[in-house]
Amino acid sequence: MLTGDNKQTAAYVAKELGLNTFFAEVLPEQKASIIKKLQDQGKRPAMVGDGINDAPALVQANVGIAIGAGTDVAVESADVVLIKNDPRDVSKLISLSKKTMRKMNENLVWATGYNVVAIPAAAGILVPFGIVLRPEFAAATMSLSSISVIINALLLKRAKI
Repeated sequence: MLTGDNKQTAAYVAKELGLNTFFAEVLPEQKASIIKKLQDQGKRPAMVGDGINDAPALVQANVGIAIGAGTDVAVESADVVLIKNDPRDVSKLISLSKKTMRKMNENLVWATGYNVVAIPAAAGILVPFGIVLRPEFAAATMSLSSISVIINALLLKRAKI
């Protein structure tokens, strides 16, 4: 956690959030350099901010998250903008991001597996075995493959976040 608040407040919030590391009493111009140091250590920091002074850190961070009611500069600098003014939505954002990545990987595996089988079959690799894939059947199975990927992606709407 990186904050301009005093150390006592920062320590309390960090403890409540279960964070081991925090930086307190950080001046606005120091935020981006602290994030850069964390990145140099192999970490992938996210930055949540709402002010003009947060813009450089939002840009420097691996993921910049702006609070919706923040300044235009902060919103433009961020990768993600939270519509509500509730910083607790950051945890929901992380959960949704993980679920989205899982769906993307599932769809990639399905589509790759399908194409590894379907493209050679459509090209005639099974002809020596007496199996000829009719063009309309190949088109129908391709459509079914696309529909299954779309349905799987749409299941994200039902995800509990």
